[in-house]
Amino acid sequence: MYELLSWFVKYTRINAMGSNEERSLTIEENEAESKQIDPARSRFPCCLVWTPLPVLSWFFPCIGHIGICRDDGVILDFAGPNFVCVDNFAFGAPTRYLQLSKEQCCTFLDSPAQDPEGETLQSGNGREIATWDDALRKSTLEYQHQSYNILTCNCHSFVANCLNRLKFQAGNWNVVNLAILIFMKGQFVSTSAILRTYLPFVFVLGLGLIFGGDIFLTYLAIFICVLVGWFLLGTYCFRKLIYV
Repeated sequence: MYELLSWFVKYTRINAMGSNEERSLTIEENEAESKQIDPARSRFPCCLVWTPLPVLSWFFPCIGHIGICRDDGVILDFAGPNFVCVDNFAFGAPTRYLQLSKEQCCTFLDSPAQDPEGETLQSGNGREIATWDDALRKSTLEYQHQSYNILTCNCHSFVANCLNRLKFQAGNWNVVNLAILIFMKGQFVSTSAILRTYLPFVFVLGLGLIFGGDIFLTYLAIFICVLVGWFLLGTYCFRKLIYV
């Protein structure tokens, strides 16, 4: 009887261990899947995402709407006055993305940040930033009280603010170097995303050349120079003009 009872206890323990191992493997598999980029579900973990703007991008395809993604891939973007969109990217699905490396962030991520004496390291506003999502959450709270203006406080301002909180590549991000980063290093989601980005510009440019010729090109060049000049001056000469 004692041997039978011992056998039953061992059999129960073995089954329990096997069940725990299977459960652990399932959790690890789910976590690995959640870290994968999935354009079909608009999931881009720890990425910058970009999409063209109606009308403006037709004349200058470098202009677009930008957002930043949480660790689980959900997109956050500053889309209007006192409003940060969550998992509903304004102006359509992303066409371009750039996955960022947490190793390039100076802020201590995914673990409590402590100095050698054991004191918690804190952000500039005196509150702890321990994870990627913590930094994005604090920027979201800040921009939920900001008025939106495409020329002075826009989606690029919000994302630059997030990168500065993360101290990505030591920080010092603004709307200009952020736009250059996504334009130069961003990857297109698909071939259709490339067409969605550039086809309207090619169409408008073709019509402009047919019906306007040199006059159209002159006005287009003036428009681009004024727009780029505004952001360059507002970023590097009048630093308080464009909010970050």
